[in-house]
Amino acid sequence: MQAHTDATRAYTTRFDAVLAHIDANLDGDLSVDTLSRVANFSRFHFHRQFAAYVGVPVARYVQLMRLRGAARRLAAQDACTVLDAALDAGFDSPEAFSRAFKRAFGMAPSAFRRQPNWQIWSATFVVPYLSRKLNMEVRIVDFAETRVAAFEHCGPIGLVNESVRKFIDWRKQSGQSPIETSRTFGIPRSNPDTTPADDFRFDICGEIHEAVAPNAFGVRELVIPRGRCAVVRHVGSTDHVGESIYPIYRDWLPASGEELRDHPLFFHYLSAWPETPQDQWQTDIYVPLA
Repeated sequence: MQAHTDATRAYTTRFDAVLAHIDANLDGDLSVDTLSRVANFSRFHFHRQFAAYVGVPVARYVQLMRLRGAARRLAAQDACTVLDAALDAGFDSPEAFSRAFKRAFGMAPSAFRRQPNWQIWSATFVVPYLSRKLNMEVRIVDFAETRVAAFEHCGPIGLVNESVRKFIDWRKQSGQSPIETSRTFGIPRSNPDTTPADDFRFDICGEIHEAVAPNAFGVRELVIPRGRCAVVRHVGSTDHVGESIYPIYRDWLPASGEELRDHPLFFHYLSAWPETPQDQWQTDIYVPLA
């Protein structure tokens, strides 16, 4: 019980340091790389750890804190113009600043200056679906090194299925990764919740036992490295897989005493598509551990 308490306290201490760093450096470098170093967390996992702990993605939190600071200056400093506040908050134009300010506080910056609404200013912002509690089993396994053929999807997550079809065509034509006997994996190279749609990257993978032959599909060979992983099974459409991912970071990890390895999480797809109905799909989520 004491180990559980100590692990949770240590996790909280590291995130308190991140939040304090953000508050003290609102006009500085608050990139994910910088903040993950402050927390001493893996950069691959930091997005999800932050969102699970705080309730909003890191970029949204930083923007809200900068908007709160701008609102405070507008209300307290007569010499502070909307343009000054916009530039101080990191916005390129007063128009973009005004739109973001109104979304956050429900009024224009000039209206807030005249009559500040401190109740809204102090409000806590949450992402609703992150409130789901972890109620599935978490297993720790030793994952064996696995060679895979990989097709990189580039672009909006909604178009991943088009890339999946191309990868299936390669599997059928090459015969190098038989769908019936080779495991299928997915490796998100960025977090779709926090990455601009056109920048999203996702590797669609099939297990192989021989070198990938040159091909016109752009399929290449990768290795998923061996190592310890926390595993949770998600049941249902992969459109909602985030509902199983975030509780791992929010509920299980802080109490586990485990540290994350500097490698993306990955998925092992257990159900055949389209033979299995979406609500019965099973996907194992692997979170690499140090």
